[in-house]
Amino acid sequence: MSLRDDINAEQRIADLEATLVRVQRQVKTAQARSADLVQAVYQGARDASAIAGTAKPVKPPKARGSKGSPEVALLHLTDTHIGAVTASFDSAVAEQRVATTIQKTIHLADIQRKDHDVDHCVVILGGDLIEQTGQFPHQAWAVDASTFEQLFDAARIIEAAILTLLEHFATVEVYLTPGNHGRVGRGKGRQSLDYESDTNWDRIVGRIIGERLDAQTRLSWHPCESWYTIVEVGAYRALAHHGDTIRSFGGNIPAYGILKKHLAWASGVMPDFRDAYLGHFHTPMQLAMNNGGRIFVTPSLVSDSAFAKEFVAAASLPAQRLHFVDPDRGRVTAEYLIWL
Repeated sequence: MSLRDDINAEQRIADLEATLVRVQRQVKTAQARSADLVQAVYQGARDASAIAGTAKPVKPPKARGSKGSPEVALLHLTDTHIGAVTASFDSAVAEQRVATTIQKTIHLADIQRKDHDVDHCVVILGGDLIEQTGQFPHQAWAVDASTFEQLFDAARIIEAAILTLLEHFATVEVYLTPGNHGRVGRGKGRQSLDYESDTNWDRIVGRIIGERLDAQTRLSWHPCESWYTIVEVGAYRALAHHGDTIRSFGGNIPAYGILKKHLAWASGVMPDFRDAYLGHFHTPMQLAMNNGGRIFVTPSLVSDSAFAKEFVAAASLPAQRLHFVDPDRGRVTAEYLIWL
């Protein structure tokens, strides 16, 4: 690298740092209306992209010979809580665990490819992508970065994960659902007293990533339109949501409340679905419904979670969930918990 290149690189870094400082100030002062806050963040993302550049289209993987009926990899990536700090978890650990999740997904897909074509990967981003700093009074002492820094860390980490998947799958499809840690301002659960429910950090992270990856023609992006989404993989239909809307447990046993709510939803209240995917409870669960479907609760990336220990009396072992789906028969054919 020449001296001129060194100077240009240093100038780009300086410009990027100045931009981020300026936008951080805008975010802190944009309290009058939620539109001001969101616009400040989006403008910061656009400015950062203009300076640092966006990812070039990723080359597709080499074509593989046919190995039988096709299957689809379905990765439930949820409750990453980037920015949270426990005795064994922080932002650096979160980034490493996301990368490990992606590498294990690729490895398991290669195993599945010995008997099936697995060219498509569906990713459900299940909410609580960042920890943020306004969920509870002492939260500012349990994080290692400001909400603003967490926001862009999450976008960077998840963007890298999706680009890696594009290197190993012919096509990738992403669905997003918001979580309660995405709430902006004061309030309870995902509901904010300061902003309307559409203003959610998870949605903002998703929009930043979606815009930055717009050049990836093999990527399909489903923005978050509601508190839930219906994931479609051929004939397979699944309900995806964060899980924080389930607040009545009956004897304080979460599994009972989770099952009761989903049975009610499956009775015709919600659009038709076979299985359901949620996070929020930081512990793995699998519950059978009387319609033949199942409810899959995916753990978080966080280890030593006080929430899991106090609320669900669980050990909080970090893991994510990977399934393989037969799109023609509309059912899960293989299922894994990716322990981290």
